[in-house]
Amino acid sequence: MITSIELGDFLAHSNTRLEFENGVTVFVGHNGAGKSSIIDAITFSLFGQHTRKSNKGLIKRGANQGFAKINFSVNGKNFEAARKVDTKGSLSAKLSEMRDNDQIELAAGERKQFGESMTSEVEKIIGLDFEKLKIASIVQQGELNAIIKAKPKEFKELLNAIIGINKLDVAIESMKIVNKEFREKIKEKIGYDDTHVDILARDLERNQNEIKQSIPMKSKLEEEQKSLQKEVEEIRNRIERDAPKIDKINQLESRKNELRSYAKEAIREIQEEISENERKIRDCQGCFEHATQKEDLESKIKKVEEAIEDTIKKIQEMTNQIASLKEKLILAGKLQLKDNKCPVCDSIVDKLNPLFQEEHLKEEINSLQDQIFSKGKEKEMYNKKRLEFSEKLHSARDAEATLRAHSISNKDELLKIQEDVKLKKQKIPLTINSNLVEIAQIDSHAKMIFENIIKLEKDTEGFDESEFLELKNTVEIKQRSLSQTDQQLGVIIERISKNEEEISKIKKASEELWIVKDYMSGLEQIQTNVFSRDGPVATSLRSWALNTISAKASEYLALLNTKIQRIHLTEKTRDISITCYSKNETLDLESLSGGEQVSVALALRLGMASLLGASNLNLMILDEPTTHLDAERKKSLVGVLSQLSNISNSESPMQFLIITHDAEIFEDSTVERIYKFESSENGSKVIAL
Repeated sequence: MITSIELGDFLAHSNTRLEFENGVTVFVGHNGAGKSSIIDAITFSLFGQHTRKSNKGLIKRGANQGFAKINFSVNGKNFEAARKVDTKGSLSAKLSEMRDNDQIELAAGERKQFGESMTSEVEKIIGLDFEKLKIASIVQQGELNAIIKAKPKEFKELLNAIIGINKLDVAIESMKIVNKEFREKIKEKIGYDDTHVDILARDLERNQNEIKQSIPMKSKLEEEQKSLQKEVEEIRNRIERDAPKIDKINQLESRKNELRSYAKEAIREIQEEISENERKIRDCQGCFEHATQKEDLESKIKKVEEAIEDTIKKIQEMTNQIASLKEKLILAGKLQLKDNKCPVCDSIVDKLNPLFQEEHLKEEINSLQDQIFSKGKEKEMYNKKRLEFSEKLHSARDAEATLRAHSISNKDELLKIQEDVKLKKQKIPLTINSNLVEIAQIDSHAKMIFENIIKLEKDTEGFDESEFLELKNTVEIKQRSLSQTDQQLGVIIERISKNEEEISKIKKASEELWIVKDYMSGLEQIQTNVFSRDGPVATSLRSWALNTISAKASEYLALLNTKIQRIHLTEKTRDISITCYSKNETLDLESLSGGEQVSVALALRLGMASLLGASNLNLMILDEPTTHLDAERKKSLVGVLSQLSNISNSESPMQFLIITHDAEIFEDSTVERIYKFESSENGSKVIAL
């Protein structure tokens, strides 16, 4: 039982301490006075759990920290659980055992990673965790009558939660995960899982049918393949035999083209040679006549040049004589006789020497000038002769150079060239597309090519090139057909091989999967029978739980003053029904009075708490149980609560905490203790009535 609760700056309480005894303790007061804070103080100090949004929300406004402390006794031992929280969110917790006024620490904090947990120690001592305590010992507002007003299906869900059947859903989900992971491992190992057994059976049958259908197709294609291979081989032998002829046909045409090309080039060269020889003939025509006059002309030119040189010499001499005479003529003009006296010696002279006579000198000069003129004419005549002879000599020299350039030294050689030109002109065919026999006469090389052509024509005589090409076309068609047949046969063989491999794989996988399927079937049976909330195990648990609750609830009802002697809970397909019995008849819940209904609800709650072990605290908290109750039912509830003292004095005493704002209904009640909660400026104020 809880012996005391102490609150410091916790929610609306600045400093509150409450003392408790067995039996019924009632908290009365208006809404917001801090009554329900006691529930948060109990659950926070024991488990660190509460109904507020955060731990900081537990601290009284304006305070830096808050704490809740609870003292309780279990099996004759006294314990103290305290938890503190500050505005930073820091928590501290301590669980102690009280021995002879000594405090022995059992656990502190929640360092679960180090194996230290105060909550775990509390759970061991009281025998319940927070969730089970809420179900077994705490009846929230409006839940008291809800247990008998609930729909049958909702009652069943509540029962499942009480006895933990809802945990089977977690187990089923875990088992599903295990099954899934197991199937994934099987699939990773062999490529399939047990759900593929039927699919593999169909695949096996399909592969077997495909092999059955493919074998006749394979035989047919093999026959076609052999036939085509034989035909292709025969045609290839013929082509191989005639292939050299087509090569010779190609060579024949090539040789003819070669002959024509050579003839064209040879004719061009012959024509160039003829043109060259004709040019020689033209150039050398008359050169021999000019060339033979060279020496005679050179001799004549030499004589003319000697005559010209002599004439020039004589003209020069006469010119010199004229100059001398002119000088004498000047002197003679000065030596004129005066009075038959010499102008020099003044001697008497009959007449002057002709050399000093002007007349004589003038005559001599004129005579010499006539001679010079005559010699000039003679010189011009010689120059003309020299020019004439020089031109003829030049022509003779050109003729000699032409003959030398053409390497012709006599007329016979020139005649031979003329004869050769005539013969070559006779050998040139009119056209290179004419008879090859004519072309072959050009020269020895052309004749050799022609002889090769004759041999090739003889070797290819009777060969039909179009027929040979048609044969090659036929073998290509046959080869394509053979290739298609090979491909089709390859596809069939590959298909059969794959089918056989698949069959082998399927058979091997199926053998293993049948074992897996049997194993998974066993797991599914376990899942259905053990973990299903509607399976035999869950049904048996509910049946046991319903019988236990029915028996315990009936025991509590026997302690209360009602006409109801027994309660019986039964499970149907989808819900749970509640049946009440008096001594002589079955009672319908709707026919019960308000007090009887409250008694039934409390008895069921106490029965459920007993099913959960009733916890070592033997505590039941009713929060606002009068909510939504009419005046008659409120009065009936007070009557029932007054009788709870009898239960608390029994061999298994129960402690009841009643939280309500209807203080007036307890004025004449016989409950052990009533605490009145009031709001004040300093927080909640609690007064023992």
